[in-house]
Amino acid sequence: MTPSSPRPKDGNTRLHVLAGVACLCVLAGAGIGILAGRQDITPSDCLETRLSGYRFINPLLDCEIAGNPVAFRELRFFQHKIEQLIRDRTGKYQLTLVSVYFRDLMNGPWFGINEKTLFTPASLLKVPIMIACLKQAEKDPSFLGKLVPNTLREDLNQKQFVKPDEVLRPNRRYTVEQLIRRMIEYSDNNAAHLLGKTVDPKMLVRTFQDLGVKRPLLNIQYDFMSVKMYASFFRILFNASYLDRNYSQLALEYLSYSTFKDGIAAGIPPYILAAHKFGEFHVPGPENIRQRHDCGIIYYPGRPYLLCVMSRGQDYDSLDNIIREVSRTVYEEIDADVKSRSRRSAP
Repeated sequence: MTPSSPRPKDGNTRLHVLAGVACLCVLAGAGIGILAGRQDITPSDCLETRLSGYRFINPLLDCEIAGNPVAFRELRFFQHKIEQLIRDRTGKYQLTLVSVYFRDLMNGPWFGINEKTLFTPASLLKVPIMIACLKQAEKDPSFLGKLVPNTLREDLNQKQFVKPDEVLRPNRRYTVEQLIRRMIEYSDNNAAHLLGKTVDPKMLVRTFQDLGVKRPLLNIQYDFMSVKMYASFFRILFNASYLDRNYSQLALEYLSYSTFKDGIAAGIPPYILAAHKFGEFHVPGPENIRQRHDCGIIYYPGRPYLLCVMSRGQDYDSLDNIIREVSRTVYEEIDADVKSRSRRSAP
């Protein structure tokens, strides 16, 4: 079975996934230097993530400009505006911590706020599970059509705050492709569990290792991933540097169908396409701290960008609010910049 593009529910055109991450360091070194007034970026300034395990090659998965991102002058005010927003909302929303990672996917400039602080990704790990399944499908295209019986006796979605809009039926068989879509679109824990048992264990472990997650412990109860680390999953998909172009395209289309609309999606106009994944985490206790995350690519026409927000606080509604406000502020800044450049270039 070859990867067929799911039909858009709302008439959105198919995502156009860019390829060629290997050239981005060189292009970013030249292009970003011109955009941001930096003329001194060289290939040695790039931090590279390479795929290990090969004798004669050293494939490049991801790269970024090293050093202080605030050195890009055009992002300074942008970053300070987000930092001020978080400070202003911390008391109102009873926030414990908010981390933000932004990246312009066409030019490469980025900034981070608390971007190295560790969180529990929870359902965000469904993205690398999807990638592992699609990686197996590259080797065996029939894998996506494999039928998997739902033999679960326990509903693993019961403890979720945001529950799936649709649920798997007991004893019914689903294809791997249907399970992937439900896992991503509805963040269905049952679908994720069935896929975890169906995908080749070696492929799952290898994919997690390749993507920088040391062990695929899906129920881990500790903070172990930063917003910057997680953002690399979306960059790898966007650049089609781990999966081939067809499967990278398919993965991002699944992500564009997410039914969670209270975070990043709430901060952008409804006609703007976003491919994103949310996660939530809560361990009952005296402090009653919750975590809510949302990460994805916003396809502003001609100016796609990556935004990831991870947060801790007292209740999910407040965490959704800060993610929504960060998303809205970022979108407004991008929109204003695009329109300003358009006016300046007009005859």
